[in-house]
Amino acid sequence: MDRDVASRLIRDYVDGWRECDRAKILGTLDPDCVVIECYGPVYRGTGRIGEWIDAWFGEGNTVDSWEITSLLAGGTTVAIEWRFACTWRGAASAFEEASVARFRGSGIIYLREYATTVQLYDWEGTWHP
Repeated sequence: MDRDVASRLIRDYVDGWRECDRAKILGTLDPDCVVIECYGPVYRGTGRIGEWIDAWFGEGNTVDSWEITSLLAGGTTVAIEWRFACTWRGAASAFEEASVARFRGSGIIYLREYATTVQLYDWEGTWHP
């Protein structure tokens, strides 16, 4: 896939979430897409992904910011790093993540998230689990 097309699809996906735009999100996905969130849920196919979007926004949750900090595209795969902030069930949260996306035809066929689980810090020479 062309880097520019892949970049546009990822940016449109992110913009769809920021704009609370179900059609925009789903418009970036292959009908057989699989999305895997960093904490475990797996959504298979645009029907199920649409249900997830409706449930997420239906509870009053908001995407407060979603900034892509780097994007690396090669062939049919893209890796992105990003900062995300949302209000979920009334509580604000923010974290850094990375995602791997794969493409088929003109859509995202696979999107998997990986999260940073603690605040980043400079290592001081001792191990802090």
